Amino acid sequence: MYGIVNKAIEELVIANFGANKWEAIKLRSGVDVDYFISSEPYDDDLTFKLAQAVSNEMGMTLSAVLIAFGEWWVVKTTKDKYGGLMEAGGDNLKEFLINLPLFHNRVMLIYPKLTPPEFKVTEVTENSIHLHYFSKREGLQDFVRGIIQGLGIMYHTPVTISLIQTRDEGSSHEIFYVNW
Repeated sequence: MYGIVNKAIEELVIANFGANKWEAIKLRSGVDVDYFISSEPYDDDLTFKLAQAVSNEMGMTLSAVLIAFGEWWVVKTTKDKYGGLMEAGGDNLKEFLINLPLFHNRVMLIYPKLTPPEFKVTEVTENSIHLHYFSKREGLQDFVRGIIQGLGIMYHTPVTISLIQTRDEGSSHEIFYVNW
C-alpha cells in the first residue's frame, strides 16, 4: 500500500489518542519507519502490522480498527487531500456508489503502482444497492465497510450495511447490501 495509507493510520491515532500512543503502537508493531512518504509504495504487511498493533494497544477488535480507519480515510484523509476527486464521484451517496467502479481509474493517475480493488454495483434501487468488492488483498472487508460508512457521513446520509456474501465463507468476493 502507498505511504498515504500508513500516514492516515498515524494521523488517526495521533488525533484521537496522542503522539505518545502512536509511538507505543509503532514499537508494538515492530515498524521502524520514522516518516511515511505518501507517494511511495510500502509492503502490505507493514500496514497490517500497524492495524494489529492499534488493535492490541487500544484493546479494540481488528474489525473495529479497520472500520474506524475506513471512516477516517473518507471523512478526513481523502476529503482533505483529494476533495476535488471525491466531489467528482457524485452529488450524493447513490451517485458515488454507482460511479465507484470508475473511481480507482482516476486514482491510478496519481498512484500508478496502485493495485486497486474492483467494485461492481447491482440491484440498484432508489435507496439501496448491492456493492460487489473484489480484491487480491484479504482481510480488508471491514475497511471497505468503514469507507461506506464514511461516505454516508460525507454525504449526510445515514447508511445500513449488511455483508451478504464473503470470501470467508467460500465465495469469490464480498457483496455489501447498502441501504440509506
